Amino acid sequence: MNLEKARAALKKYFGYDSFRPLQAEVIEAIYEKKDVLLLMPTGGGKSVCFQIPAITLEGTCIVISPLISLMKDQVEALRANGIRASFLNSSLSYSEQQQVENDLFNGHLDLLYTSPEKMASQEFLPLLRSSKISLFAIDEAHCISAWGHDFRPEYRQLRFLKKTFPNVPVIALTATADKLTRKDIVVQAELQQPEIFIASFDRPNLSLEVRPGRKKMEQIIEFIEKRPNQPGIVYCLSRKSTETLAEKLRENGINAAAYHAGLDDSTRPKVQEDFINDKTTVICATIAFGMGIDKGNVRWVIHYNLPKNLEGYYQEIGRSGRDGSEADTLLFYSAGDVAMLREFISEGDSQHREIQLAKLDRMHQYATALICRRKILLNYFNETMLENCGNCDVCKNPPKDFDGTIIAQKALSAVSRLQEQVGTGMLVDVLRGSKSYNLLSNGYDKIKTYGAGKDVRQEDWFFYLEQMMNQGLIEIAYDDHSKIKLTNASKSVLFDGQKVQLVQAEVQKARKEEEAAKIPSRTKRTSERQRVRDELFEHLRQLRLDIARKKGVPPYIVFGDATLEEMAAERPTTEADFSLISGVGEQKLREFGRVFLDGIQEFLLAKKDEGMRIAGSTYLETFRLYKQGASVDEIAAQRGISPVTVFSHYAYLYEKGENINIWTFLTKTDAQRVANILQNMEPPYKLQEVFLALNEEVAYEKIRLSIALYNKHKH
Repeated sequence: MNLEKARAALKKYFGYDSFRPLQAEVIEAIYEKKDVLLLMPTGGGKSVCFQIPAITLEGTCIVISPLISLMKDQVEALRANGIRASFLNSSLSYSEQQQVENDLFNGHLDLLYTSPEKMASQEFLPLLRSSKISLFAIDEAHCISAWGHDFRPEYRQLRFLKKTFPNVPVIALTATADKLTRKDIVVQAELQQPEIFIASFDRPNLSLEVRPGRKKMEQIIEFIEKRPNQPGIVYCLSRKSTETLAEKLRENGINAAAYHAGLDDSTRPKVQEDFINDKTTVICATIAFGMGIDKGNVRWVIHYNLPKNLEGYYQEIGRSGRDGSEADTLLFYSAGDVAMLREFISEGDSQHREIQLAKLDRMHQYATALICRRKILLNYFNETMLENCGNCDVCKNPPKDFDGTIIAQKALSAVSRLQEQVGTGMLVDVLRGSKSYNLLSNGYDKIKTYGAGKDVRQEDWFFYLEQMMNQGLIEIAYDDHSKIKLTNASKSVLFDGQKVQLVQAEVQKARKEEEAAKIPSRTKRTSERQRVRDELFEHLRQLRLDIARKKGVPPYIVFGDATLEEMAAERPTTEADFSLISGVGEQKLREFGRVFLDGIQEFLLAKKDEGMRIAGSTYLETFRLYKQGASVDEIAAQRGISPVTVFSHYAYLYEKGENINIWTFLTKTDAQRVANILQNMEPPYKLQEVFLALNEEVAYEKIRLSIALYNKHKH
């Protein structure tokens, strides 16, 4: 299928002119009936990769998701864009389920969202077999792998898809999966020679910061007060912590609520809906909250405790800034969190204990690192980043580093000569020339780099190796006894002269002391407020909230923050200009365009009345008087302009889609005469040339209006 059809659907239903990176390639692979594994960070546009094929292919796309609470929101968002979508889960009544199943059987759905349990049920399979299925989309696909950070055994049942529907393509999607998990997804879902797409995990709009976990309450209150009315999430490890924190925030005048799995069945969804609908600004939650929450305007995420692994951490911070606008993330670190998490893991599933402890170690290393934090995150997901990001706390206050190329080369050479068969402890022993029994019995003392790093202290070697791992120069094979492996980047250092910058080991201790001294006091709190939106944005945000409440839907269903920001920046005053705003598709233009245009026009005219110079306001002023019923002469007199100028304003406004009745001033005969002349001319049309071609028989103002009519309808 031609991608032009996909692009047309993207514009028609979602209001975007072009695809984001990888989206077009994924869609093309699906059109070719190939299985696909897609890794794309939260906010990167994963859903479009199956929603566009669902709209453009014959049949229904079945979306398997573990997120029952999210299905309703996803379906509402699709329906708001004019897409035929529904969901099947336990929240529906029997009659509602029957209606959805009838719609599926009769081919009345583009997308159907359901759970893995429903997919594997014996009563649902016959309906699937008798329906026209275009595509299966397995969302949150990391849940299918025991190596993943959120393994769900029921996902393993989905392997029946390829056996039962061998000719229907399957796309498995996830925002967070390391190399080991990716391989396991392909095996467990039985994908057939899949195309594997890995989008950049870089979310440059997210700032990254780690602070010592002392006086956390004071720091959190200060952090939130600097971001008034900006929605955010505070993640906590325990249910009690969420309730205590929410109560403390409310005592300090912050609109906060707690969310955890222990809330009753009526309270939990209400808390979530109030947050989605902007009725609650701050949610204090366990990780039970937010998985897949489709709320684009979350402006910050705080981790009250250290997460168990980098996959979970990355997914959780990814819930902020989904709209592409700037967002802040803050992680509190303490040794107590590490000890508590180690205890949790040790008491848990013994089968995967070693891998979970290793992942916790990587999380610990991230929190205590002294190199660019974004480098660490990207390298964890096997994406190399050479330059520092400039948008994390380490980059903003960098420690002094040094040329560590020789140290790195010694370590990498030893890994190579040891044939990548040892872990970190043995590697350090080899570099330091240890005479341990295991080292000597394996003959490691015979390699050329044995003892090459004996001038470096043992603890310093561990510190440097940690930095090398965080920079992607080495990686840990967790599924092979945590042996150290070389990477493409390490080969560049060994053989191509690539330099390596390392932080001196002595800096680590000094840095910790320096950070501890920075903890703010309540008495030092300032009254400064960050202003990240202008007045027009706030005006539109309130308008969006009013519309959403009347319709009973979350505000982002109307428009996302990024779309409002673009409206505030571009200030569209006509339908033609409004339709060019990203996120404004045909359905939303019809449903909300006039309301938002009126809101923008009212705001700009009010600012003009206050004495501000506003581009395009002269047209708006004329249009306001026209809507009040003023005649051309009355408008000209009130505004101090000529009637000819008023007619030129009418022509402009009409061509841009405003409701101007030009037939009050123009006959169809004159309009046709002008159109006949314009057919033989090249734009831009010159009034005088048209006037002369018509033997000076049609007035200039009628020619202006006729040109606007011709331009508007010629396509």
